[in-house]
Amino acid sequence: MKEKIIRASVTLFEEKGFSATSIQDITDSIGVTKGTFYYYFKTKEQLLMEIHKEYITGLLSRQQAIVENAEWSSAEKLRAMIGLLILDIRKNGSSGRVFFREIRHLSQANIRAVTEDRDRFRLNIEAVIREGVESGEFREDLRPDMAAFGILGMANYSYNWFDPEGEVNPDELAAIYAGMVLDGMKSGEGPFRKR
Repeated sequence: MKEKIIRASVTLFEEKGFSATSIQDITDSIGVTKGTFYYYFKTKEQLLMEIHKEYITGLLSRQQAIVENAEWSSAEKLRAMIGLLILDIRKNGSSGRVFFREIRHLSQANIRAVTEDRDRFRLNIEAVIREGVESGEFREDLRPDMAAFGILGMANYSYNWFDPEGEVNPDELAAIYAGMVLDGMKSGEGPFRKR
C-alpha cells in the first residue's frame, strides 16, 4: 500500500504540483481513506521526502556500480553515467520531474539531506573526469568540476522535454550527448584546445 500511495502521489504531483495536490486527492485516486495515508506518512512533506530519497538512492546505487567497474576507462564510465540519466527518463521520468521541480517544498533540513545525495552523484562524475585528466585520457586543461555540472545540466534538463516514445529513443539521445561531451573532453588537438 505504501508503494501504491507513492506512485499515485508522483503522478498527481507531476500533473498538479505538490502544493495543489491534497492528501484527499491522493487517497481518492487510489480509493483509500486518509487514515490509510497517515498510517504510512505523517505529512505530505514526509511523502515528498520519501519520493526524493527513493529516486536519488536508486540513481546513486546504479552509478556506484559504474564507478567501481575497474575494466572501464573514464570515457566508458562517463558514457554509462550519461546513459543512466537518459535511460532513466523512460522508467522514472515522473519521479525525476517531481524530484527536480518540487524540492523547494521540503524543509531546510530535508533539502540539506537531498542536496548531500545530489552532491555525491555530481562528485562521482567529477572524480571520474579527474581520473581521466590524470591518466591523459582527457584534456589536461579540463576543469572536472565545471564539466560535471555541464553534464548534469544537459542530462537533467532532458527530463523537462524529452519523450522516450518520440522520434529519438533514449539510447540514441544518450549516444548523442555522450558523443558531444566526450569529443570535447578527449586529449589531443582540436578547434577548442588551448594554443
